Amino acid sequence: MPKRDLHFNPPLMNAAGILGFAPDPKSPLDFARFGAFVTHPVSRFPRTPARGTRFVPFSGGFLLHTGLPNPGLDAVIRRHARRWVKSPLPVIVHLLARDTASLREMAARLEETEGVAGLELGLPPEVNASEVAAFTRAAAGELPLIVRLPLVQADALADAALDAGAQAVSLGQPRGLLNGVSGRLYGPGIFPLALGVVDKLAGSGVPVIGGGGVYHIRDADAMLEAGALAVQVGGALWKGGFPPDCA
Repeated sequence: MPKRDLHFNPPLMNAAGILGFAPDPKSPLDFARFGAFVTHPVSRFPRTPARGTRFVPFSGGFLLHTGLPNPGLDAVIRRHARRWVKSPLPVIVHLLARDTASLREMAARLEETEGVAGLELGLPPEVNASEVAAFTRAAAGELPLIVRLPLVQADALADAALDAGAQAVSLGQPRGLLNGVSGRLYGPGIFPLALGVVDKLAGSGVPVIGGGGVYHIRDADAMLEAGALAVQVGGALWKGGFPPDCA
């Protein structure tokens, strides 16, 4: 069982893949307004960027297809572990699940790494309940574990994650297809869908961290009022920080 509980004060954090591997002291963001920092997704071995078109705008936001590039766990720990120790925020390392053996190895390694406050598990886009349970069991240990579920499948998969050892679930970006490019969807246009999922999960007693289309403080407030433990902010942070009413 984890030695620490999940607690976020303030109940706000960045989403994985938005702000890099550690808080940047030169960032214009006021990290005092965040309760945790979530790292860029980390895999056991290095991943290279996707080829071709990676960014496609649409009226409600944009589609992103990056391939989730990263230098692999060993390099991430070597380059950033000291920054995690000095971080003004609890650091949650986001792990990419590809197979249970490598996931178990990564989780065990991070349990021994100072400065890591918790783990967030990122699942493949097409995943079923038995796979969710297997991945969750592989990552569960002494660190608090959040399992990020595909948004449109979250209601069907949440119990599998919690029964296998997750302390909470978070919501991954929905996926779509634009101009022949498949990828993750960001933007205020997906907020009503995300809020509906948060409302349903929280109403069923699921400890959920909201996210998806949060571009204003009123969006975060709506998710918290619906019962979310905390809220993750994604694409809005790429615009140099929160919009004025989120300051």
